[in-house]
Order: sequence, then structure tokens, then C-alpha cells
Amino acid sequence: MSPIEAIRRHQAELTAFRRDLHAHPELGMAEFRTAEKVATALEALGIEVHRGVGGTGVVGVLRNGSGNRAIGLRADMDALPMDELTDLPYRSTVKGAMHACGHDGHTTMLLGAAKYLAETRNFDGIVHFIFQPGEEGCGGALAMLEDGLFERFPCDAIYGMHNRPNFPLGEFTIRSGAFMAGGAFFDITITGKGAHGARPEASVDPVLAACHVTAALQSIVSRNLSPRDVAVISVTKVVGGEAYNIIPETAVISGTARFFSREVSKQIEEGLQRVAAGVAAGFGASASLDYRLIFAPTINAPEQTEALAAAAAELVGEDKVARDKPPAMASEDFSFMLERVPGAYINFGIGDGAEVHNPRYQFNDEAIPYGAALYARVVEKGLMKG
Repeated sequence: MSPIEAIRRHQAELTAFRRDLHAHPELGMAEFRTAEKVATALEALGIEVHRGVGGTGVVGVLRNGSGNRAIGLRADMDALPMDELTDLPYRSTVKGAMHACGHDGHTTMLLGAAKYLAETRNFDGIVHFIFQPGEEGCGGALAMLEDGLFERFPCDAIYGMHNRPNFPLGEFTIRSGAFMAGGAFFDITITGKGAHGARPEASVDPVLAACHVTAALQSIVSRNLSPRDVAVISVTKVVGGEAYNIIPETAVISGTARFFSREVSKQIEEGLQRVAAGVAAGFGASASLDYRLIFAPTINAPEQTEALAAAAAELVGEDKVARDKPPAMASEDFSFMLERVPGAYINFGIGDGAEVHNPRYQFNDEAIPYGAALYARVVEKGLMKG
């Protein structure tokens, strides 16, 4: 019996678990109920459980045989700060929180893999089941790393995955090298001199300066970076003033940058500082930059990419595994774990539906056996019995 078929025997149980998580979403670093449900389920399987890793993170440890090699499998647990607009019977019961990115599905798949491996024990070594909090820009991966994740639970390789709407169910996509962009958030504060709106000559208008800075920032990618370096700078918010007849003292420009190397991130940071300060000075104002790296670039290691792709191909067929996915500009904080341990990240299809981060998004429960089986099979192949 293949791992997919074996896990399908538990479809009803796993679906019920996932839908319970969906009905009770918790935001990043506050996944208390979710973490306890995961920990309790792991303990019921006879798996050693460590609670409170990096806050609300959970790590399960399963050993078999005499091997010392270890593989880490990671899933994220947090929901998004948004209201759900579906009519599902198990829709979110929490105002302002929804599993609109499928992390309830990811958590359930990793639990399904733990159940399968605890039952079959067709491996020789150690498996670390890593249930991470706060992936959605909340610093959950770094919190686990700072809490000694890989010192306490050493891994020779680590694997993760994410669902992909509007991609066929039962199919996978991956690439070696840069897989997803790194991401930073920035705030540029323009400081001028406030005045009455009827007397602009008495002011140093920070709103006017902010508008010119916003336009000038687009030159960083086109004129400061090599054409070979793909990057994006998006200003998503400009805030200044609260009244119609007051020129404010300050205005704030906020946005995000995306890139595929830390070196390019550094160039962008320097460019934001230089352009903002220079343009603001031309208007008699000043500018200060707050630049925060939220996600490192997600870089798949060649050996682990091949291992994950080969395991997927074994389960569903080579024709259903695309190994040359173009890099995505979206970001993923599993990237910080990949900077510490060689590993790989893969996307799996869940069929047609609303995109992630959409209030009408729905995870397809039929995808659970595919993801759980891939987690399990990459362990069986990576920790093969002698």
C-alpha cells in the first residue's frame, strides 16, 4: 500500500482535525489552542513532545532504529488577520481571524505524516516534526531558531511545503536555488515644518516631499541594480496630516521590497536611505529610514531539492512534478531555517479556487493525503533502513 493510500484511511479523522483548526483560527505567536491540539495529538501517537519552542511552537521527536541521521519536517500554524467571507459550515468563529493561507491544512498534513510514520516506522533515524508559529510576518521561524531549534533538535536536512490554488490537485512544483523572494518592510519618515494650509510659504511641506520621494524610489531598481537582479519596491501607503487646513510636520511613506539575495536587499536599503534623504533635502526637509528584513530569500539546496522532487515523483508520477518552477516574488520565513540547514520547499496543488490571502479562500481536504505522504516518503527515502 502506498503512503497516499495508507493516509487516506485516516481521511475523515484528518479532515475533522483540519476543519476544527479552521473554525478556531489564531493569529501569529498566539496559537495556544492550536499548539495544544497538535501536542496532544502527537502524544497520543507516542511521539515525544516539546511545547513552547519559540513561544507557541511545538516539536515532536520520533526515533526508530539505531541511526543518528535526522530529518526535520516543518509546517506553519498561524492564521491571517482578516474576516472570512465563505459560507462553509466550519467557517471561522473568530472575528478578524481566518485561515486564508491554508496553514490549517499544512498543520494537518504534518500531523498525518507523523501518524503514518509512528505506525509504519519504515525508517532508521530521527524525525523532528516542527510546528511553527507566526509565519505571516510575525517572526515565528526566527523565534524558534533563537530558542535553539537546531541545537536542541539537530537536523541533517529539513523540508517544508505550501499549497497552491489553481494548480491541479495531486501535482507538485519545485526548483533548485532561488524559489521565493526575500521580503522587507520599510517606513520613511519625512520631517518638515508645519503651517496653515493657506500659508504654504511658511512651511516645509513633508507631504509634497513624500510624493516626490515616492516617485524617485522607483529609480532604485531600474538604475541602481543590475538587470540580472530581479527585485521589486512597492510603496503601499503614504500618510501625512489629519486636517484639510493644516500642513503637517511629518509624513510617512511605507512599503515592501522583494529580492532574491541578501546582497540585493542591502543595496535596496542603501538606495532607499540615499534617495529619500537626497530628495527630501531638496525640499528643505529631512528623511529617516526604518528598514526591516521580514523574510530571507527561500533558497532550495540542490541535493534536498532532488530528494523532495524524487519522492513526489515516486508518489504521483514524474509527469506531475514540475522541477523548473519560476521563482515567486512572494515570501516565506521557512527561508531562515534553510539558511541554517540544507533543505527544500515545494508547492502542491489544491485545484481551482480563490487565491491565498483572499476572504473566500478554501483549503481542499483532498490534498491532505498528498502532502502528508510526501512528508513521510522523503523521510523513508532519506533515512532508509539498511
